[in-house]
Amino acid sequence: MRRSKEDKTASHDRIVGIAAARIRESGTGRPGVAEIMRAAGLTHGGFYKHFASRDELIAEAAERAFAEGDTRLRDATDGADDPLAALADSYLSTVHRDNAGSGCGVVALGADIPRVGGPAQDAYRAQVDRYIDHVQKLMGEEDDEAARRRATVTLSAMIGALTIARALGDTPRSDEILRDVREAVRQHRVA
Repeated sequence: MRRSKEDKTASHDRIVGIAAARIRESGTGRPGVAEIMRAAGLTHGGFYKHFASRDELIAEAAERAFAEGDTRLRDATDGADDPLAALADSYLSTVHRDNAGSGCGVVALGADIPRVGGPAQDAYRAQVDRYIDHVQKLMGEEDDEAARRRATVTLSAMIGALTIARALGDTPRSDEILRDVREAVRQHRVA
């Protein structure tokens, strides 16, 4: 009995992980249940042992994508001499641009979340707030409204730059956008 519970938990985790990558790669509307279950090495029929609906899976996958974003942010900044520069270097890199499936869920899901709504949109809102709070701390800003606005502008510039760079693909212009915004963030020239 204990082993089957562990197996179910591992399978559930695998399904959510695959779904989190797929929705970052192709949006919330595209990956089908059968595709995700097949990628997890499971049958389509087993889906309802884990989720009441596809919407429930999408919400959980969005939350996973955002949690992974928090982890990447901490990994990029913890112990750095200049944490804001370290964040800019990591976030506004060609590696991040070229790997949407493991990248920022805020960028990847921005256009889809308003259509999905519900718990996924609540998770998106919470993630944006966490990112703003974190950027504000990395900027060494006081805890006031003006500092929050500067952090919001900085985060928005980073998200916008990554969004545009991904849309342009691996091109010199895309590289320039990443470089220029990265340097502006590093030098606190965005806000």
